[in-house]
Amino acid sequence: MSEGPVIVWLRQDLRLADHPALSAASRGGRPVIPLYVLDDATPGQWRRGGASRWWLGTSLPRLAASLEKLGSRLVVREGPALDAVASVAREVGASAVYFTRCYEPWSPALEGALKETLGGDGLDVRRFGGSLIVEPDAVRTGAGGPYKVYSPFARAVMALPEPRAPLPAPESLIAPTVWPPSAPIADLGLLPTKPDWAGDMREAWQPGEAGAAARLGAFVDGPIARYKDLRDRPDVVGTSRLSPHLHFGEVSPLTCWHAARTADVSGKAGEASMLKFLKELLWREFSYHLLHHFPTLPSEPFRPEFSAFPWHDEPAAFAAWKKGRTGYPIVDAGLRELWATGYMHNRVRMIAASFLVKDLLVPWQQGEAWFWDTLVDADLANNAASWQWVAGCGADAAPYFRIFNPVKQGQTFDPEGTYVRRWVPEISALPADAIHAPWEAPPAVLAAAGVRLGDTYPHPIVDHRMARDRALEAFAAIKRD
Repeated sequence: MSEGPVIVWLRQDLRLADHPALSAASRGGRPVIPLYVLDDATPGQWRRGGASRWWLGTSLPRLAASLEKLGSRLVVREGPALDAVASVAREVGASAVYFTRCYEPWSPALEGALKETLGGDGLDVRRFGGSLIVEPDAVRTGAGGPYKVYSPFARAVMALPEPRAPLPAPESLIAPTVWPPSAPIADLGLLPTKPDWAGDMREAWQPGEAGAAARLGAFVDGPIARYKDLRDRPDVVGTSRLSPHLHFGEVSPLTCWHAARTADVSGKAGEASMLKFLKELLWREFSYHLLHHFPTLPSEPFRPEFSAFPWHDEPAAFAAWKKGRTGYPIVDAGLRELWATGYMHNRVRMIAASFLVKDLLVPWQQGEAWFWDTLVDADLANNAASWQWVAGCGADAAPYFRIFNPVKQGQTFDPEGTYVRRWVPEISALPADAIHAPWEAPPAVLAAAGVRLGDTYPHPIVDHRMARDRALEAFAAIKRD
């Protein structure tokens, strides 16, 4: 076999540490060419959204800088991935192409075509794990099928031997004699043309492997010990905020798993919090398990009977929801946090999603598409599984009669209104006992806070009690049919 370079085709694995494909390539004694291809065609409607493109446009230069420290560089191409990888392989006389497995519906065909095309030319085409702790086919039910319920899936994974230790980053990479041409990252059109659009995201996030390591370190050094109690509180720092780093592969789930396992937590409460975090990592695994086995998950209800659900066409209500102008402060705070930072706290995501699909009866696919465009951690598996869970039509779904009361949810998880005050400043002067339901506050309280309903802040766009009854009737109708 030719001793030409090994191409390491990078996708959602933008890191050096715990990278099985890169590690294998670095041990082969051959030149290594790290390659990233921006392919906007293959994903179709799931082309990266605006927030994800900003993250990618910020992360790629940092990966390139890290590779340069190893004596290497990042080669960037744009266009259909199969054509681009094959083209680079021909240009450099590559002997092998290594890559990390992906699980989106278009990935198996793409990976298979790459192996057929380049393997037929005599190249060694290898696919590695690295995006998940457990591959989707590695766990099966007693009947031999895929899991459709989270709890038995999690028990099955927890019963497996402890996952392998993370791999160290290569200390150096052999460079090829001649590097193939590379597109400037700045010319890919990833970053917004309006600089102010991403200002708050730049303040909130540090994309890249170093940012991921810093985020993970800060989490296991502190919040993980109280994760179980604080993870539902948007008014405090109680979560890891690792989701975008995990999606882009700036840190591996195995690294997160072992960091949590070795975190300095003490007592039953600390141990319970650590285990809760591990189970949240497994929810991510479960989402990918579902996507792999049921590739229509992002577009079609998992439960077929929901195809007949009487959704409403409510463009004005949907627009109000997107803008954070529903009149329900905890919902509005979440949508405004999303627009400003590309992120929404997980508890608030559930509240906002429940409000959209159950109070407004707007199809869950519309909310899924909005999150896809605006979340920095937009992830097809997690996004689809979570929206279907809230809507009641997914695998392991929330019971259809579970309809979050946005007022009670706000009072429970943001008791002093700290989160709402930050993102809905026009009502920030309201006292805690009024801030989650301004329309119920006495006129004198509203006046003292400078709040004029219908002017400075909207009236509720729907009455929750009436909306709840309407939703229950709609759900009951498809159950009867």
